[in-house]
Order: sequence, then structure tokens, then C-alpha cells
Amino acid sequence: MLRAPEIVVCTWRVARQLMDDIQEAEVREALERFDPIWDELFPAEQARIVQFLVERVDVSLDGVDIRLRTNGIASLIADLRMMATPQRAA
Repeated sequence: MLRAPEIVVCTWRVARQLMDDIQEAEVREALERFDPIWDELFPAEQARIVQFLVERVDVSLDGVDIRLRTNGIASLIADLRMMATPQRAA
């Protein structure tokens, strides 16, 4: 779901407000790296991220509709980007 083109574009647009120099490809790559990171998180961390990213869940007889917070995804992308960038020694 996070790799859907419309989610990537919406996330990139919001991320640009936080980081002027971020490219759409960086957003796409960060979203692709999310699955392996997710598997390493404790359940409490997973729950916190879900609350941060999911705005609303509607369940009906026809299925489930999940509305994401793209601004939450953009903040997550910023965190992933910082984790991927080597830190300079002080």
C-alpha cells in the first residue's frame, strides 16, 4: 500500500515542505525499505507508527478502507533518510 504511486507522490509533496532537496526517488526508496525495518521493530514501536500513519479505518461488508496521513508518512521518510545518512563525528 505504501508503494502505490499516489501515496509516493502525496508523500513526496509533503516531504518537500520539510526537506526542500528531497527527490521523489528518495521517497520511493525509503518506502521500499520500510518492510525490513518494520520486521525489526518491537510491537509497541509498530503500534506507535500505525497510530502516526493511519488517519482512519472504515470496515464494511465490501472490505476495508484505510486513510493514511501523508504528513505522517513524510515525517517517517525524514527519519529513514536521517538513519540512512552517515553521521559525521563531532
